[in-house]
Amino acid sequence: MIKNPDYNTGHPHATPNFRNLVIRPMWITMKTALRTIPYIGKANFLKNNYHGQEAKMVDDFTINRVGENHPSTGQVYSADRESSPALPFLERPVTIMYPYERLEDMEPWLFVPGNYNGRIGIVWETCTACKACVKACPNDCLHMTSETRVNVLDTTKEGDEWHGYGGELEAGGLAAREKDNFIEIETEFDLVHAHASPPQQYDFAEIIDISGDTATVRWQDGSGIEEINTSDLKPAEQDIVSGRIDLGRCMFCGLCAEACPFESFFMTNEYDGMTGYTREQLWMDASRTRLLPAVHQERVDMELAKRAKKEKIKREKKAAKLEA
Repeated sequence: MIKNPDYNTGHPHATPNFRNLVIRPMWITMKTALRTIPYIGKANFLKNNYHGQEAKMVDDFTINRVGENHPSTGQVYSADRESSPALPFLERPVTIMYPYERLEDMEPWLFVPGNYNGRIGIVWETCTACKACVKACPNDCLHMTSETRVNVLDTTKEGDEWHGYGGELEAGGLAAREKDNFIEIETEFDLVHAHASPPQQYDFAEIIDISGDTATVRWQDGSGIEEINTSDLKPAEQDIVSGRIDLGRCMFCGLCAEACPFESFFMTNEYDGMTGYTREQLWMDASRTRLLPAVHQERVDMELAKRAKKEKIKREKKAAKLEA
């Protein structure tokens, strides 16, 4: 029998021999044990790129949250060891002390957000409430609810290729106005560290009447009735969404994201804010599952182009029928 010359030509530590199966695992285990011993644990031959990297235990955001008098503030820790102010020459191994320490701050070389399935996030502007996600969920986590939103076709601005293929402002309908800090919300909201629902980028109102370029609207936040130029408004809609998610039943399999034909569902990297003292507190409504379109702008643009092209063909056929 002729031996394949390419056999076992990979990494030398992957070769199934006595050294790699017995000696090396025993040596790694012994190094790990020796690192827990004071003085000896500091030896350079026991360390590698992972150990001995100093990092502050808390960032400025956490200091503001827990207070400057918290015992965890003002100390410097390595990735897997800590010392005390009284005996700084003695160290002991520790784990990540969440939430005062955070994995991405302490061990950025290990934290790979793209490989982590966190809280489910949805771009509601592209959702059509087709219920494909509800049917795909094996644990019956998803339930239908409704919310006021802006359709993705109405998020385009003048000069964009697909501008003008959205809805129209109508008396008795709904309208939306961009908040003053619309851009800041997109750029400053941190999905992973937020601990809360993403902020809404629009103020919504009911259209009472439209006269020329002026619309009379009643704001849904209770601020009253106002006359506003129609150029400052976008059409909005009250639509059914697969918005309520029971995280107490969710196993984060991502089947809802795979089933979505509109690329609306995503498994985010957020691991905060997914706990509660009761099962009811694990129910995430549409506002809590919202993803800002800017987070997945590439997918939003793909869906936008598809819908706008479909609407363009529809209008061309309608115009051709009227001419005939």
